[in-house]
Amino acid sequence: MPGMPSHTLFLTTSTREPGHVGNTEWLARQAAAALPADTVQTWLNLARMELPPFVDRRHTTGEYPAPSGDMKTLLEATLAATDIVFVAPVYWYSIPSPLKTYLDHWSGWMRIPGQPFKEPMAAKTLLLITTSGDRAKAQPMIDSVRLCAQFLAMPWGGALWGKGGPPGAVQSDAQALASAATFLIA
Repeated sequence: MPGMPSHTLFLTTSTREPGHVGNTEWLARQAAAALPADTVQTWLNLARMELPPFVDRRHTTGEYPAPSGDMKTLLEATLAATDIVFVAPVYWYSIPSPLKTYLDHWSGWMRIPGQPFKEPMAAKTLLLITTSGDRAKAQPMIDSVRLCAQFLAMPWGGALWGKGGPPGAVQSDAQALASAATFLIA
């Protein structure tokens, strides 16, 4: 809505041990620091939430119940955001499993009776912040996230990639740091 502050939802998806901030999250926090002061920021760590496996009912019952617990929190946070940022390191040329589970649940959220999902999603920008040892090897994941945005007619805000690998590697990636300073600013 015009005049309303932006609300950026950051979904961290690394399965790194608790208490360790990886390259991707570190880069995302650099980008988030450049957001205007009135931007609401919500940070949720998908690997620390109870995400049940997705059961595909599209061709049987065709409907899904309203979520509860952490899934309800995720749905509400997703719908409240103006911008959704996946903070996802490259795992085996793809997205981490907590992010895949979250995305699978989008199929169910589109089929909850009385719950608008697909239409409101088209008004949100989807972005990706990622790191890996090699930019070319991140491309399949970047393409996958872009296609998810396209499926829901969401504006694609692009991907910010940084050099990952051992802890702290991205901190030496001058190009990623320079890009982070403006990546989330419309």
